[in-house]
Amino acid sequence: MQTNEREFRQAQQFLTEHDHFLVVSHVQPDGDAVSSTLVVGWLLSCLGKNYVMVNEGPIPKRMEYLSESEQIVDLSQAPLTESHKYVICVDCADFKRTGKSSLHFSEDAQILNIDHHPTNDGYGTVNLIVPNAAATVEILYDLIRFMNLEMNQNVATAIYTGLLTDTGGFRYSSTSPKVMEIASKLLEYGVDGPGLSELLLEQMTLPQLKLLTRALNGLQISEDGKISWVSVDDNDMEITGAIHEDLEGIVNYPRNIQGVEVGLLFKVINENAVKVSMRSAGKVDVASVAQSFGGGGHVRAAGARIEGTLETIVPRVIEQVKKQL
Repeated sequence: MQTNEREFRQAQQFLTEHDHFLVVSHVQPDGDAVSSTLVVGWLLSCLGKNYVMVNEGPIPKRMEYLSESEQIVDLSQAPLTESHKYVICVDCADFKRTGKSSLHFSEDAQILNIDHHPTNDGYGTVNLIVPNAAATVEILYDLIRFMNLEMNQNVATAIYTGLLTDTGGFRYSSTSPKVMEIASKLLEYGVDGPGLSELLLEQMTLPQLKLLTRALNGLQISEDGKISWVSVDDNDMEITGAIHEDLEGIVNYPRNIQGVEVGLLFKVINENAVKVSMRSAGKVDVASVAQSFGGGGHVRAAGARIEGTLETIVPRVIEQVKKQL
């Protein structure tokens, strides 16, 4: 177990002593966020608890194969009418990552914060944070074992999905021996490992491919060849017919150039804000770079929303990366 027993016991106590939970993951959820939401939902159902799973927006279409995924409420389409006192936040590095979901927290809300981001500031009433876990689902796997619950194929598939996506197909440095051991045990439940890899890591939609082509046409690289970046705006999204989830993985292309230490993707949100995704080859702590702009993440993968225009933000971020280099 990667953290002390007291934190797991406190999390178990939070889950068993309360009822009527709101389960929340971060805005624009990825594989780990969606999977963690569903794993918590399954865990609560095992305990006979009432709960609602929500997100500020829709989950990625490619995650719809996950059991009970249709039960995650898209608050942009169906706002809740009640507030919740007991909230479980999964994979949210800081409170603001809950987005508009927080509008449904009661004023006296008690939060169980389950996360693996090193930049997590411990905003929960109870915090179960394991920075060296490869994904939030890894922590939940440990919690399930701690609570002596027996998994089934559906929850095993969700946990495997979170591990697969957050480790880049078991390629990132976070892929520990423990991660591989967990993955092996999950396959014993009937998880379709090759099928999930094909769906989540290999397949691309046509709009996604068109968007990638446009982004790479504008690829830039610093004079020393150590920083490379691309940018995408609403015009690119409209012309290609791409949606937000089609941005997934684009930042890896500038990072994968030989000699590049940091790859960046600048996504224009509006004329006064840009989202920056950062990937590091290992020498640069991009979580530190992201934090300097109010964001967060991991040493090798981080991001931030920055107020300003693309023209002013790009040089600021590049300069901050150069300082880290």
